[in-house]
Amino acid sequence: MVTAPNKDLARRLAKAALEAKLAACANIVPAVESHYWWEGKLESSDELLLLLKTRQSLLPNLERAIREIHTYDTPEFISLPLTAGSRKYLAWLADNTERE
Repeated sequence: MVTAPNKDLARRLAKAALEAKLAACANIVPAVESHYWWEGKLESSDELLLLLKTRQSLLPNLERAIREIHTYDTPEFISLPLTAGSRKYLAWLADNTERE
């Protein structure tokens, strides 16, 4: 999961991840209202949430790609474990990401 301040950046991040085969799919979820601590102050902002579907082995390269493009000093990059899924979907995910 990666947040972005605007649709343009979210689309650029998604395109970069997909073109590099670091993700098989990117979903951009609009209208996320974020509240957080930043530099000692409570902040809030409107953001978009980017959900990238990938394999665990690709996370370091995906994070590097996100950090190279992202405009935030400390972009959110959170990974949730994939514990189950349909065989067909998981095969599709593997077929559409970079080979190790």
